[in-house]
Parts: sequence; structure tokens; C-alpha cells
Amino acid sequence: MRIDFETDPSRYRHWRIEIDGRVASLVLDVDEGAGLFDGYALKLNTYDLGVDIELRDAIQRLRFEHPEVGAAVLRSGKDRVFCAGANIRMLAGASHGHKVNFCKFTNETRNDMEDASARSGQRYIAAVNGACAGGGYELALAADRILLVDDGSSAVSLPEVALLGVLPGTGGITRVTDKRKVRRDRADILCSTEEGARGRRALEWGLVDEIVPPSRFEDAVARRAAEFAAASDRPSGAAGIALGPLERRFEAGAVRYSSLAVEIDRAARLATLTVFGPEAPPPAGTGAPVGGEGDRFWPLRLGRELDDAILHLRFNEPEVGTLAFRSEGDPAAAMAYDRFLEANLDNWAVRETVLLWTRAMKRIDLTSRSLAALVEPGGCFAGFLAEIAFAADRSFMAEGAFEGGNRPDAALVLSAANFGRHPMSNGLSRLATRFLGDPARVEALAARTGEALDAAEAEALGLVTAAWDDIDWADELRLFLEERASFSPDALTGMEANTRFAGPETMETRIFGRLSAWQNWIFQRPNATGAAGALARYGGGRRAEFDRERI
Repeated sequence: MRIDFETDPSRYRHWRIEIDGRVASLVLDVDEGAGLFDGYALKLNTYDLGVDIELRDAIQRLRFEHPEVGAAVLRSGKDRVFCAGANIRMLAGASHGHKVNFCKFTNETRNDMEDASARSGQRYIAAVNGACAGGGYELALAADRILLVDDGSSAVSLPEVALLGVLPGTGGITRVTDKRKVRRDRADILCSTEEGARGRRALEWGLVDEIVPPSRFEDAVARRAAEFAAASDRPSGAAGIALGPLERRFEAGAVRYSSLAVEIDRAARLATLTVFGPEAPPPAGTGAPVGGEGDRFWPLRLGRELDDAILHLRFNEPEVGTLAFRSEGDPAAAMAYDRFLEANLDNWAVRETVLLWTRAMKRIDLTSRSLAALVEPGGCFAGFLAEIAFAADRSFMAEGAFEGGNRPDAALVLSAANFGRHPMSNGLSRLATRFLGDPARVEALAARTGEALDAAEAEALGLVTAAWDDIDWADELRLFLEERASFSPDALTGMEANTRFAGPETMETRIFGRLSAWQNWIFQRPNATGAAGALARYGGGRRAEFDRERI
């Protein structure tokens, strides 16, 4: 079954978007019979990948379609339960790869909420009524403020260690210790008990921000949401951008979008992604918004398509181990759009487009595939498109033109976009991460913005891994791709996760690093997933049998 990451509110089964002036409510009301796969019921507002696909879409639509919204409230549509977390039966029956990819996607979706709060002026409140357990509490932890109804039974908890033999998979422990700065002994108690914390203890330990009696709960939520909305810089009278369906077509060995083509060679375990540059100049202004182009605005359209393609490859092509990125187009045309974005960063729609591109690039960084960039004649790795080349594990650039071709020589063009506009999860630009030991190199490169750098210059400046002429191009590239396909995918995933994120640790890098290392390992241990493990025996009345050896 092909998992599709495109949806819209008319197709939601689990979420509702309710708009009231400057405040939106995202209401979780899971249809327990509408799981993405067969074999489990989504009881107690538990979720699977399908629930989170809708949440990602809802967050994106609030940012683009509702510029007037300055605050969003996460709430439950069911009585006495906020969210009981990821569905255990789903996890028990899922393949190892699906479990880890599911956890990565849910992490990225929670990060989208935090990004909206930090950079888009849409702050989140979690209005917690009833049980808020595991992934449900992780969802609440992504909000700026958590309000808990103080009714004697509502509680927050992270019971995965005690109940399931695994860890919270969506950054729960990291957000408790790093974001909310809970004392380590209290975090230890929270993460090793089933019941969690309610009322006064939850507040004193810093697990929630307010506890409110049931009779005053809705008034308190409304008051906090109004405060957040009043402080937002989002425009109250602007028209939004309706996010229409993606223009795409699935074929046997390809996915074709309006600005992107994905060619899949399953025998070689290779996907080639070709980015197409703009065919027309940027709009004359930002009104209506972005010159009346709406979701057809080329950087926005390409960002959405690239994000969808990466998710498709992650979940639906698990044996494709290498992604090779190409581009076709005029670098000058791409740079015209780059300058348009830079000049209009104070416009809300342009800001959202830039932030979307930042999130799409982070999605590439965090994808467990080998990444190669091919800077070829006729390509347009310029400005923000050059970020793709700098995200690659290795980048190769052609010297001059190819024999028999009439395309312009390969070129790389730097812009302000490459010096901090699109930071990685470590908070640095990709160039700053690339030259971590040589910050003066980054300063020198900033003086070269706008220049069309040829292969010799790009290689001398350290911007590409190697430069090859027409005679060697095909053979050298073939050797690299064959070598990559011969290595252990597990070893490559570990290696790439280490080499891509040099520099300072942030909450984001810790969340994904711990997911890649520890949860990846724990999900394969028989204590969790064996026939007598905690996931398999959960809810069946029999205790799990654990191998007591500490590894």
C-alpha cells in the first residue's frame, strides 16, 4: 500500500480546524475505525501515522491559509481523555522500519508546531482534559503552554518504559529535561511510572504551566489564547494562500511534479531528483498575496513538492538507499527569486515560504539515505537551491560542458540564503557546518555572493567534493553509486547521522540523535518486540519476559 502524505480538511477523519477570529482550535477527535492499516482500533484518541499526516497538514494550513491566526489551541473532542499516545497495537504489528520512520515523522510534525511558535507568530496552547499519556503528552509538550484541568483524575505521563519496554518516541524525555528543565530525579520518576503526575504535583514539577478547576478551565484557555494572539505580528486583515492539491503523477518508476521529477532505479537502489528552475520572473509585488500567484508561487510550489517527494521515498521506497539531486534551469532566474525572497522577508507570505523551504531542507538532512548532488551543465544550483548541494554527503561538479551538449557550463551561485536564512537542526547554516573548523572561510565566501563559480573555483573553495570533466563524469559517478549501494544500509545510516550534524547540540539534534541511536536499537530488542516482549503482551493479561542482561 502506498502511503500518501497529501490531504485536506475535507478528508480529515481525526482532526477539526475551528477558527474564531485570531484564535484557532485544532480538535483531536480520532475515528477509532479509521486506522491507516488493518488490525487495530484507535481507541482513547490514540494515533497512528494517518492521524499525524492530518495534523501536519492542519499546521501547514494554519500558517498559509489563516494569516489572521495568532494562537492555536490543541484540544480533545472526547470527554476525559486528551490523547493516550501512539496506538500500541499499531506499534506491535508494524515493521521496524515503519516504527522508526513513524517516530521521525511525528517528531518533525511536533517541530513544525514549535517552528510556528518561534518564527511565524502562531503560538500553541495545549488544553489538557483527562488522560494525557505517552505520545499525547509529547504532543502537549510541543506547545508553548500547557493547561491541565484540575479534576483529581486528569494527568500527564510518559509510561513507555514501565508499560512497553521502549522510550517515548517523539522527544518526550528530551523536552521534559531540555525544554521544560524538569529536575532529573523528577524526570526519572515520571518516566518510570505508569500513572504520571496530576494536579499540584504536575504544576510544582514543571510538567504543566497551569492547573485550573473544571468550572474555570475554558475561560482560562480562552484568556491565554487571546493573550498570545494579541502579541502576534501576523496580519489580521490579509488574505491567505489556499493550498490546493499538488500537481503530481505517479508512474511505475517515477513521480512527476510541476517543478520536480523523481526517477527511481530500484535495481541500483537509486532515486534521482531533478529540480526545475522557474520559467517566469518573480511577481512584481507581494500583494494578494505574492503577486496573486498564491500556491503557484514557484518557491512555495517547489518546497511543497520536494517535501512530499522526500516523505514518499522514506515510507514507500525503503530499499532506495541513495538520493541524487540534479537541477535544470537558468541560475539567473533562480537568483531573481532568491533576491525577491530576501527583499520581502517582512511580508508574512514570503516569510512562510522561506520557513517552508527551511523545513523541507531539514527533512532532507534528517532522511536516512545517502545524499549526492550533481552540479551539471544547464543546472541552477543558485541561492536557496544551492542549499541542496550543501546538504549532500558528497557533491560532484562538472568541468565545462558535456560533449555534444549545448547547455551552459555548470555553475554554483551563492546568496544570503546560504549564510543563515535556512539553518540546520544544529542552528547553523550548512556552510558554517561544512567549514566548522574554518569560520574565516565562511566569511570569505560571503564576499563571493552573486558570482557564478565554475568547477575549478568551487572545488578550490571547498564547496564541492570533486570536479570531473566530461570524459570521467559517468565512470566516476558510477563507481561512487555502486560503492554506496554495496555498503550496509545500517552502517550508512549511523555514519551519516554522525557526519551531518557537526557543531553545537540543540534540542532538535538531541531528539533526532537519540531517536536514531537508542530508539532504533530498543525497537529491535526482544524485551520490546519479541514474542514475550512488552509490546506483544501489552493488554493481554500476561507480564512481559525480559532478558535481564544490561547491554
